[in-house]
Amino acid sequence: MKDRKSPWRPLSFEGLNTYSLKDRPSKVQVEDFARPWAPGGSLEGFLQSLPSILAADQFREAADALAKAVQGGRTVILGMGAHPIKVGLNPVIADLMRRGVLSALALNGAGIIHDVELALAGKTSEDVGAHLCKGQFGAARETSQFIHGAVAAAHAHGGVGLGEAVGRALVEGEAPFAHMSLLATAWAEEVPVSVHVAFGTDIIHMSPAMDGAAMGALTHHDFRLFCRMVSLLNEGVYMNLGSAVVLPEVFLKAVSVVHNLGHSLESITTLNMDFQRHYRPQVNVIQRPTGASGRGITLIGHHEIMFPLLAAAVLEKLEKMGISQRLNRGSHKGRN
Repeated sequence: MKDRKSPWRPLSFEGLNTYSLKDRPSKVQVEDFARPWAPGGSLEGFLQSLPSILAADQFREAADALAKAVQGGRTVILGMGAHPIKVGLNPVIADLMRRGVLSALALNGAGIIHDVELALAGKTSEDVGAHLCKGQFGAARETSQFIHGAVAAAHAHGGVGLGEAVGRALVEGEAPFAHMSLLATAWAEEVPVSVHVAFGTDIIHMSPAMDGAAMGALTHHDFRLFCRMVSLLNEGVYMNLGSAVVLPEVFLKAVSVVHNLGHSLESITTLNMDFQRHYRPQVNVIQRPTGASGRGITLIGHHEIMFPLLAAAVLEKLEKMGISQRLNRGSHKGRN
């Protein structure tokens, strides 16, 4: 191969301007670093030992926002999909309702299915792959019978939403594991609970007992109830836990309704918690509703770890504040 001299020469760095590292602004300081854990310390000490960087800062910010909302008697709403139920978080969420930390709860349609199965049998979440091709997926008799029975009874009397209807039926029917149910706890503690159904997404919609008119009436009642609770979110907190589509869409429409009717959502804090980032929670929960005056916080991680940690951090802060743990119970009942 014949040698050929290239006409191009590497750029010389002679004369490059430099400056002192000591004078340069930096995003990370040693003061921001984590501190090693000392066995026997407190939860608050652990949280303070985390780095003052990125998600650790946002986690503490979320806990502060929730504790301050409760301290100020502001509304705190938890909107959630069914996955938090299936990973065992009912006792933690129910405890927050009993303590008055949560002002309202919103579920998708799958949420009531898993919650009812837990209340009735102490177990839930079937193996879809094993049952689908056999035509057995979603065919558990008791699940559909109980929910459709509660819906029919409530629709006959009128003026009742889906969440209230099912929660009341669990309590009055003395379900064996009602103490583990979010719906039963909400009914017992007078915490407003709304259920937002998308027809065709849930196993109970396959049942011959399904009454679309009754289910539609009750879930529409719950949308209006949810809008009422969102109208009270001025300086409050809305949390989206594991709902990638339904609850973020419902929340966005509720925000539009309450703005249209003249309610203020000044200084609202929104929090999205999931194990991966999704489009709708990011734009419909974190970005759009907060506008210029609010703030949105995203925490990515497994529900079964992150949410109990957040709940514990909030309760620790409230304990330190000397706040009554039943401050919010019934505080929104009967508001017009």
